[in-house]
Amino acid sequence: MRLLPLIFSNATALPVRLVPRKSIDSQRLTDEKLNVPISVTFIIPSLGSGGAEGMLYRLLLRLDRAQFTAKVISLIDEGPSPIVEKIQALGVPIRFLGMQPGRPNPIALLRLARWLREDPPDLISTWQYHADLIGGLAARLSGSIPVAWGIRQSDLSREGNKRLTLLTARMCAGLSRWLPRKIICCSEASQQVHAALGYAAEKMVVIPNGYDLGTFRPDSAAREAIREELRIPEDAPVIGLVGRFHPQKDHCNFIWAAGSLHKDRPGVYFVLCGQDVNWENAELTRWIDEAGIRKMIYPLGRRDDIPQITAAFDIACLASSTEGFPNIVSEAMSCEVPCVVTDVGDAAQIVGQTGLVVPPRNPAALAAALRKMVDLGREGRNQLGRAARQRITEQFDLPQIVARYESLFQELAPVRRPLSATCP
Repeated sequence: MRLLPLIFSNATALPVRLVPRKSIDSQRLTDEKLNVPISVTFIIPSLGSGGAEGMLYRLLLRLDRAQFTAKVISLIDEGPSPIVEKIQALGVPIRFLGMQPGRPNPIALLRLARWLREDPPDLISTWQYHADLIGGLAARLSGSIPVAWGIRQSDLSREGNKRLTLLTARMCAGLSRWLPRKIICCSEASQQVHAALGYAAEKMVVIPNGYDLGTFRPDSAAREAIREELRIPEDAPVIGLVGRFHPQKDHCNFIWAAGSLHKDRPGVYFVLCGQDVNWENAELTRWIDEAGIRKMIYPLGRRDDIPQITAAFDIACLASSTEGFPNIVSEAMSCEVPCVVTDVGDAAQIVGQTGLVVPPRNPAALAAALRKMVDLGREGRNQLGRAARQRITEQFDLPQIVARYESLFQELAPVRRPLSATCP
C-alpha cells in the first residue's frame, strides 16, 4: 500500500500525450507503406561471362523475393549475353549506363546519380572496382544511399592488370572509409591483399561464392555424351580446364604440363573450353603444337553446357597465376571431380584435402601432380571426388551463401517497423 502514494505523487513527472484516432490511422498507413520488400540495386561493370557475373546471377536466382526486390545496372553494354538473358528471365530489370571500356566518363556518373535520385533503392550492392567507385560516388550524389562494395580478385600486380584498373583500386582504397558501409570480399586472400593496400579493414566481410549443387552434379549421361561427341574412349582419363584465354589463367602453364605428362602417360586426353580457347587462337595453337599434344587435346571455345562438360572430366585443373575465389574449382568439386590447382587466391582453401595444390607458374610441379592424380586410378579419384562434393555441400552451398548476403542487406537497409508493431 505504501507504493500507491509514491506512484500517484510522481504521476505528473510522466508526460502523457493523447493521440487522436486520425493520427493512429495515419501511423498505420505509414507503417504499412514501410513494410515492403527491401529494394536493392546491383551495379556491375558488365554482364559478360565472368565469375562475378555468374555469382550475381546465382544470388538473384535465390534471393528471397518476399523480402527483397532487385534491379541491375551494367556500366557497359556489350550486347546480348547468356547472363543478360538469364537475369531478365528472372524478371529482374536491367539498365545499361553506356560507358566505354577504359574511358572514364563524368557524364555517365551524373547520369547514374540521376537514375538513383529518380528511383532510389534502399541500398546499393556494387561488384568490382569500377562499379565500386562509380556506384559509391553516385550514391553520395543522389542522397547517401547505403552502399556495399564488392571485391572479386586478389591480384594487384602490374603484370595481371590494366593500369586504369590498378589506379581505380588505389582510389577506392583512399575512399573506402567514406563511401561504402561494408566491403564484401569473395575470398580470404582478397581481404588480406586489399587491407594491405589501405582499404578499411573494419568494414570488410568475407562472403565466398556459392554453388547450385543441383546444376553442378555427377552426371554419368553427360560424361558419356561428351566423350561420344569428342570420340574419347570410355576408359581414357580426361583432364579438363575451364577458363577464358587470359594471362591470369596461364594456359601456357597448363599446355607445357600437359606436354610433359603426355610423354609417359600418352593415353590421357585434355579438354579446354572458354572464350577464345579454340584452334583460331594462333598463340594457343602454337603452344599445343610445340608441346606435341595436338591429337590429344580439344580446345572447344565458349560453351553453354559447362555443367555437362565439367561432369565429363576425370580430373579438373586450375593453372592460373592469380585468382580470387576460382569458380571452376568449386564447380568441378560439385560434380565429384577431384582437382589439381595452383596455390592462388583461395584455391587451396577450397580443395582442402580433396585435391592437390602446386605453386603457380611451375609446369613441372603441375605435371607431377596431374601424373599422381592419373595414377590414383578411377576408384581412387572417385573417392576424392565424393569427398570434394561433400566439402562444397558443407561450406559453399548456394542457399547458405545467399542467406549471408540477405543478412548483410537487412543490416544495411533503413530500419523498418513490422506490421505487428502497429497500434490496433
